[in-house]
Amino acid sequence: MTEKIQKNRYDNAVLDGVTIDAALEHRVALYRLGRLREQIARHQLNAVVLFEPINIRYACGVRNMQVYSQRNPARYLVVPADGPVVLFEYRSCRHLAKGMPTLDEVRDASPIMPLHSGEHAPAHVKEFLGQLQDILKQSASNGNHIGVEGAPTEVITALSNAGYHLSDATRPIEIAKSIKSVDELVLINRSVALTEQAMHTMEAAIAPGITENYLWSLFHQKVIETGGEYLETRLLTSGENTNPWFQETSERVLQPGELVAFDTDTVGVYGYYTDFSRTFFTGGGKQPTDEQKTLYQLAYDEIHTNIALLEPGMEFREYAEKAWKIPKGYQENRYLAVVHGCGMTGEWPIIAHHMDWESVGYNGIIEPGMTLCVESYIGHKNGKEGVKLEEQVLIGETKVHRMSCFPYSDVLRGKIPA
Repeated sequence: MTEKIQKNRYDNAVLDGVTIDAALEHRVALYRLGRLREQIARHQLNAVVLFEPINIRYACGVRNMQVYSQRNPARYLVVPADGPVVLFEYRSCRHLAKGMPTLDEVRDASPIMPLHSGEHAPAHVKEFLGQLQDILKQSASNGNHIGVEGAPTEVITALSNAGYHLSDATRPIEIAKSIKSVDELVLINRSVALTEQAMHTMEAAIAPGITENYLWSLFHQKVIETGGEYLETRLLTSGENTNPWFQETSERVLQPGELVAFDTDTVGVYGYYTDFSRTFFTGGGKQPTDEQKTLYQLAYDEIHTNIALLEPGMEFREYAEKAWKIPKGYQENRYLAVVHGCGMTGEWPIIAHHMDWESVGYNGIIEPGMTLCVESYIGHKNGKEGVKLEEQVLIGETKVHRMSCFPYSDVLRGKIPA
């Protein structure tokens, strides 16, 4: 019996203690490629051309200079609906794709950026077009409806001038990424567990007198030491830097009796994103104030109310309308969404607050196999501090499963003294 027809495959999935080997990773890579091809066909495209390194990795499983490639379109992947999958790899890097079952061929990428080839770039763009045409001729459909994302302007212009009908490839690949296989969840589960280890290391070091940067570096070091890859943001702040949210980690020194708020935003092992948030108390001989405990309790209530509301089959809009209502005074500094998807980074869908629905909300269905992050930020518009909490969960067939299990603060919840 295949995974696709197993009953309650998510509710009954065993994620701990599973051997992670090349065979499992290859199954994951082939599943992801299959998901993408389903969406290519569903969106009536003949192929997609991907430049974004996370999406290249999703579609074929090959990692190479991921951060560098986010600003330099130095490698790209062509995925036809029904033809050969070809990775155009950074020169001298073909060996990185050795043995990958998703690929039919690996070629050297054309240096299509002016940074790489200056005035020769137009000739390389022409070479790119010729190679794309060669690949599409090997496809049964051999059409000219192409999805593209992350391409240089010169490539987009050249494709259009060559008669290709272009679409944004972001939608098909984001929808593909939204449903995980059980094998994929094993990798995600491992990433979450190791990220939690790093957060325990960081929490143990929280004390007045150290800087935000130093504290953040301890987390980052542990992530890298255990095989994680990089942090996407610098969202560890203390005291007055916690309100409003999205201030970045700095040289500010932690003071006694302050809050420390942290969002992991970690691309961990196997390239899977771990995204949960906690807020801590520095102590230093002080007890939390009533205001700090109120902030924490509001955020805690928001998180747990909204997790309990999640149901497979529920529409995004219905969920947004039922979600915990942010009190007046805290709405101005609210987080940008109630829920967002999570996989190899933050992903589709993003479920907007009901108050933002008319400007940015869009509908869809919460489905089994989605991994979602439930968000809360509580900081009063006139307040000095704020609390950030977030939980990463899996939508099963009949219930919601927590993937992040890091404990909450008993001190800030008023259960124990500091």
